[in-house]
Amino acid sequence: MTGQAEADIESPMRLNPTSTRNIYRIPSGRRVAGSLTPPPSKSVTQRYFNLALLGGRQAEVVRPLYSEDTRFFLGALADLGWKVEEQPDSVRLTPERTVAKAELWCGHGGTMLRFLTAALSTIPGDWVLDGTPRLRQRPMAPLVDTLRRLGAEIDSLEEEGFAPLRIRGATLVGGETWLDAGQSSQFLSAVAMAAAHAERETIIRVETLTSAPYLDLTFDLLRASGVPAEWRDEKILVVQPHRIAAGEWQVEGDYSAASYPAAAAALTGGRVEICGVEPQSKQGDRLFLEVLCDMGASVEWREGACVVSGPERLVGVDVDLSRMPDQVPTLAALAPFAEGSTRIRNVAHLRLKESDRLAAMATELRRLGGRVEELVNGLRIEGVWSSKSPPTEDVIVETHGDHRIAMALALTGLRRPGVHFAQPGVVAKSYPGFWRDLEGLLRQ
Repeated sequence: MTGQAEADIESPMRLNPTSTRNIYRIPSGRRVAGSLTPPPSKSVTQRYFNLALLGGRQAEVVRPLYSEDTRFFLGALADLGWKVEEQPDSVRLTPERTVAKAELWCGHGGTMLRFLTAALSTIPGDWVLDGTPRLRQRPMAPLVDTLRRLGAEIDSLEEEGFAPLRIRGATLVGGETWLDAGQSSQFLSAVAMAAAHAERETIIRVETLTSAPYLDLTFDLLRASGVPAEWRDEKILVVQPHRIAAGEWQVEGDYSAASYPAAAAALTGGRVEICGVEPQSKQGDRLFLEVLCDMGASVEWREGACVVSGPERLVGVDVDLSRMPDQVPTLAALAPFAEGSTRIRNVAHLRLKESDRLAAMATELRRLGGRVEELVNGLRIEGVWSSKSPPTEDVIVETHGDHRIAMALALTGLRRPGVHFAQPGVVAKSYPGFWRDLEGLLRQ
């Protein structure tokens, strides 16, 4: 199973098919077991789409993720004059016509907004980028200021430092600049990819950086495309201008999506074989497997698959998740069942995602009966259900319009009875087949 079709959010787990709120229930008290292939990586898919745009030549992306976010990106490419030919397991992108002006819709997609802000600064034309009200709240000032210092012409059409943005594309001049990537490593990834089209060498002094593994992923893809990019020391990034070599690009499995069946196995004492993920991947969320091991789970690699087995009991951990912030909701969902307390640190920037993920997880776990302390830069969660049964009354949890909140709370519902979901379709942003795949793993 790969969870590709948007219709896959439909599931027999639905509680009330006639409800206008589209309520789903999670069966509790079962273990998970079986084999699953998670969807392709959203991070890699969007980087390849962006590199194709910058390369300006035909490219084929094999096994891309088709989700809400990536379809908005493909729609933007079509609006920019590209021919987009979708097949079930590939998409061919071909520059077809010259476009001088376009208004592009990014939806909730922070990655798309950041990548295109930088990329379109190098492409002649008049471009406007906009998205949902929540996307308009996500800070863009560090990226915009850096691009301006490199020669870009970018205006905020409403509040300074936020979308909607107007970009008068030309060519970045390159040179030396600085960037604060403490809110998102995507700022630096966006500049690094766009710097391939600068007039001269680009030198970026990085003041702060979070989610560093995702920058390593960007570097790998740039180098594979022929663009010299390297660290001069720990805080100075150097990118040489070079035409991006297009061709056929293969997308690996998504570790962010794989974390949910892995966590489900750990939580329920089950055993899940996860296929299609690379053991040496640069995706930051690969490190979550180590967190599960620290909690007592077993992780083994067998013939190209990762096998995760749950322990008799989970134990709490104290962990810095700044390198894999998308896994904060996942760990928080397990924490009430882990002996002792779990402390999640150094993730203040999660308040600027599709939702305030720290507040959202704290709120919903408390509504389910958990004991959670919301910290400025993290969470402390007591393992109140590690030695006693959780409450059983029905609760309709809110997804806060956030795919990762929905998928994480689904895990909690595997052991806390009575968990129902409003707006479960938000998972389409990154994992359209999530509910189907989760149901397929449930055993009595």
